[in-house]
Amino acid sequence: MPELPEVEVSRRGLLPFLPGETVRAAVLRTPRLRHEIPPELPRLLAGRTLRDIARRGKYLLFDFGDGWLILHLGMSGSLRLVAPGTPPQKHDHFDLEFAQTVMRLRDPRRFGTLAWTGEAPERHPLLAALGIEPLSPEFDGRWLHAALRTRAAPVKPVLMDGHLLVGVGNIYASESLHRAGISPLRAANRIAAGRCDRLATAVRDTLADSIEAGGSSVRDYVHSDGGAGCFQLHCAVYDRAGLPCPACGTPVRSIRQAGRSTVWCPRCQR
Repeated sequence: MPELPEVEVSRRGLLPFLPGETVRAAVLRTPRLRHEIPPELPRLLAGRTLRDIARRGKYLLFDFGDGWLILHLGMSGSLRLVAPGTPPQKHDHFDLEFAQTVMRLRDPRRFGTLAWTGEAPERHPLLAALGIEPLSPEFDGRWLHAALRTRAAPVKPVLMDGHLLVGVGNIYASESLHRAGISPLRAANRIAAGRCDRLATAVRDTLADSIEAGGSSVRDYVHSDGGAGCFQLHCAVYDRAGLPCPACGTPVRSIRQAGRSTVWCPRCQR
């Protein structure tokens, strides 16, 4: 699933080309993805000028001044810029057509979301309950320590809870905990303040490093130009079960945790 870095890379890839451009047409090729798509969406978008593209968690927010297009890539979605007239392929479900380019949503598993709101997007039900942005100034060790004090569950699933902290998926939770030297099995409320400082820094650095690397392409995710991210090639523990930890040489262990694979180094992470 595209997580915060992949969505941010997608946003940055679109920014040089789309803001300031006027929508010539919007094309829907399916009535629903994860949710039903408003059938009036093509009419609402046609003729509007895109002002900016923002991000909230794993949602992209297309600002049209008096309304916002809310887009989520789901499990397998990607956005690409293609030349006008490029024939759609099987899983291309939505086009936003501009004079010089077309933004095309491809979503093989159809778990993405397209929605429209005329109000402030943070009030929309899809966004209203989202947690803190890990790349915001408000996210630091003090905030994290206070947030974890009431959480007795293992820390890795807690880090992945979007109502607490947005955009930290399986890859980034695993890599952040390894960088911070914290076991994913440790109860969240048993992590001391100093270790929360290290963990908050690790989360921010891991996400920033992934954005710099173009995100992680482990299934369907690609950039707006069709290129792939490469952060997954530099992971210390993710997808490395049984292989030596790059820091100490101990074999990386793997278990199932909250329905997801959890990997860690039992020597480096306590």
